Amino acid sequence: MTLIIIAYLGGALTILSPCILPILPFVFARAGQPFIRSTLPMLTGMAATFALVATLAAVGGSWAIHANEYGRFAAIVLLAVFGVSLLSPRVASMVARPVVDFGNSLLNASDKPGSAPTAASSLILGVATGLLWAPCAGPILGLVLTGAALQGANIQTTLLLVAYAAGAATSLALALIAGGRIFAALKQSLGISERIRQVLGAAILAGVAAIALGLDTGLLARLSYASTAAFEQAVLDRLHANPAAGAPSEAVGNGTTVAAAGAMQPFRSSLPDEGYAPSLNGAVEWLNSPPLTTEQLRGKVVLVDFWTYSCINCIRTTPYVRAWAEKYKEQGLVVIGVHAPEFAFEKKIDNVRRAVDDFKIGYPVAIDNDYTIWRAFGNSYWPAHYLIDASGRIRYHHFGEGNYDQTEQAIQDLLREAGSDMAASAPVVPDAKGAEAGPDTKNIRSGETYLGYKRATSFASRENLSADASRQYSVAEPTLNEWGLSGIWTVGAEQATLDQANGGIAYRFSARDLHLVLGPGAASKPVRFKVTIDGKAPGADHGADIDAGGNGTVTSTRLYQLIRQSGDVEARTFEIRFLDAGVEAYAFTFG
Repeated sequence: MTLIIIAYLGGALTILSPCILPILPFVFARAGQPFIRSTLPMLTGMAATFALVATLAAVGGSWAIHANEYGRFAAIVLLAVFGVSLLSPRVASMVARPVVDFGNSLLNASDKPGSAPTAASSLILGVATGLLWAPCAGPILGLVLTGAALQGANIQTTLLLVAYAAGAATSLALALIAGGRIFAALKQSLGISERIRQVLGAAILAGVAAIALGLDTGLLARLSYASTAAFEQAVLDRLHANPAAGAPSEAVGNGTTVAAAGAMQPFRSSLPDEGYAPSLNGAVEWLNSPPLTTEQLRGKVVLVDFWTYSCINCIRTTPYVRAWAEKYKEQGLVVIGVHAPEFAFEKKIDNVRRAVDDFKIGYPVAIDNDYTIWRAFGNSYWPAHYLIDASGRIRYHHFGEGNYDQTEQAIQDLLREAGSDMAASAPVVPDAKGAEAGPDTKNIRSGETYLGYKRATSFASRENLSADASRQYSVAEPTLNEWGLSGIWTVGAEQATLDQANGGIAYRFSARDLHLVLGPGAASKPVRFKVTIDGKAPGADHGADIDAGGNGTVTSTRLYQLIRQSGDVEARTFEIRFLDAGVEAYAFTFG
């Protein structure tokens, strides 16, 4: 129930986001119409269609991609007819003659003089609008889709998507009610209802043209990337519940030593009790340690760190986790990394073992390929930290990067509560380099972008993305936060694979750092590549995995840091060209 409330509130917040702009003309064309017969059916159709399409996207597969493309085309045609009928009832009548019933529905939906809107016509327009609605994947929608990806599509996924869509429909309905009153006042005071109809018709046709040409994504990409992310994250932080432990909290207690009857009482932290920690059973293998159980760890303070090795947020958190493991191991702290893969290549144990060595991780790592431990904790995030006290109860959690000082204070509190006489000390300050260095959050205007068709967005090649088929692609100059392929590629569910040498990827980004998850492909042969930025060698702006001339080699499947702007951060055009075939490209991330 809590997740449904979170999803509903996240949907309601989309009205504050740029992603809602393309469908507003279609929604406000209902202004002045009866709410029950016109507005409500339209919003219902829009929400239901979005939930259905998003569920299919969560399931994945090329058939869902193609179905959505055809539905989008049909929606554009239907809404174009609707816009023309608003401009001219005569045109609407002519269109209606070949198919009387369907035409009458469109005429009613278009507010023909003397006719009343019907629930059926409004529902049809809502379905069409829902097919065009592509909401921003903020933290809340990301939570829903991540759960679907990890656990498979199920009734819970559909209910959460319906709740998300219902939240958006609710906020649109409230805006429409307010807009409808203004609309009615204009008609009464100015007597220009026909002019208003024509303006709405023109706005709808302009919106249809922008969507058909792909101009809507280019425009929205220029707006702030995370316009509602802060609001959504605040909702998650306040309402997210840990199914394994009741209601966890990120608050760190300022525990005190209490004197009574002239004697010092044992230290007791004020961190909340979130219930017993679940089992650590279910890992397919353990690295750096034999399998550990919660019973074996009783009497120790345990930090459980959920991570996956190509996740940039996890990479930037790792230096702190390493430092805590080293600093507090003699005081009774045990750190356990639970590696839960996001991509298929992260399920390969040899890949994880290599990453553990590369990151210099010496603490135990449980390889949770089946998400058994992930589900036992009710976890939904990379990275996620859970602190377990000496009696085996969860006392603190934190999701994502940051809050390092608070987390370390919680570690100290629980160690003192367990009997350690450690003195207070300053928090760790790791010497993080390369991709492990913290992000430049003030200048990030680009967000994580996947190249596999299952989650691909903002694709800017001249050709449509073809699922699981080899195809020649070309790309001109992408706009901000758009990317495109050039050369012959096969785009799979998770990654794009280069079929012939000299193919490339271009991305227009705005951030200090650009990273790309790459792998050498099935042949496991090194793949040479060359990077340019604004058409030139990166020079001082090169990342840790290339030289100043932009040269690099893909030798293993991992995250590669390719750009780190050394001066003022500004929008730049990144291009990578692969000199050998076979490379697999998964996702862009930024810092």
